[in-house]
Amino acid sequence: MTDPAAGARPGAGSEPLIRLRDVVRAFPARGGGEVRALDGVDLDVASGEILGVVGYSGAGKSTLLRLVNALDRPTSGTVTVAGREVSALSERELRTVRRDIGMIFQQFNLFSSRTVWGNVAYPLQVAGVPKAEHRRRISDLLHFVGLADKAHAHPEQLSGGQKQRVGIARALATDPQILLADEPTSALDPQTTSEVLALLRRVNEELGITIVLITHEMDVVRSLAHRVAVMEAGRVVEQGDTYDLFSRPGHPATRRFVDTLVEKGPPARALDRLRERHPGRMVTLSFREQDASPADVFAVFVERGVQFELVHGGVEDVRGRTFGHLTFTVTGADEAVADAVARVATLVEVTEHATRDDAGGNA
Repeated sequence: MTDPAAGARPGAGSEPLIRLRDVVRAFPARGGGEVRALDGVDLDVASGEILGVVGYSGAGKSTLLRLVNALDRPTSGTVTVAGREVSALSERELRTVRRDIGMIFQQFNLFSSRTVWGNVAYPLQVAGVPKAEHRRRISDLLHFVGLADKAHAHPEQLSGGQKQRVGIARALATDPQILLADEPTSALDPQTTSEVLALLRRVNEELGITIVLITHEMDVVRSLAHRVAVMEAGRVVEQGDTYDLFSRPGHPATRRFVDTLVEKGPPARALDRLRERHPGRMVTLSFREQDASPADVFAVFVERGVQFELVHGGVEDVRGRTFGHLTFTVTGADEAVADAVARVATLVEVTEHATRDDAGGNA
């Protein structure tokens, strides 16, 4: 088990550890033609980062993982891992590459006939690691994942969270550079999910292991990932810093995912009720760290002599960085209100909600 350089920024000043270029994976379609599980994918993963790959069923996420660990080969394009184009390697050469890639699964995939110790020992046996090394390495890993007291238990004696911890220890047994996580928390309850995510964060921060996590759960991405790639119909439709995608999603697919956690404004069912209680011009202001602060906006309202009232919204946290969507009603002389809203729109993103008598949509 290796330690990362203290204070190192993931991927700083280095070539991507994983690189996909114009990758297509096509399968024969029933009745002729082909179906593209991946369709021209370009993607980089920096050494030491956690990348969350998000998409609904059929988006191509699992196919992408299978290409990275060379369990499948692209129809066209290149997949490069640690400087080696894996799609061009022989099966014998791939065994060396796969030793540097650990894998954890949604349903754990433990051997029921083996103890916890035996499950973690299995990849060491396959890799030909000398038996003299097994005891130290397995003991270290079980202490790392908090299961030293379960070494002689069988999988049926463990909780779901404990099984996933065994899966993580097994994936780390060969001291990999990369950990691929395929929906690792989908079978877990919220409390256990938090514990497993905390362990994966330690794997990244303390061991310096690069993690590629595929999921459809945006709360998992918000909690863990440095960057996000959003997939739809075999393509990466948007990618970037997790905070940026949550606070200002660009592609409709990204907005659909973010909307499962973050309300940008009052839902339609609540608008009429809010208007009945709060007269005035209703606007939602989107605040990000790089934008003006709420205090700056409030100062604009005060300077223009208009009244304002917060009626909906909240602040979100993404890996210690905050943003928020706050909905206000603004009242006063029409000209003053219009001037205030126009000025605020130069400071932060403004979404205006139509009045009850206005048939138009959002501004």
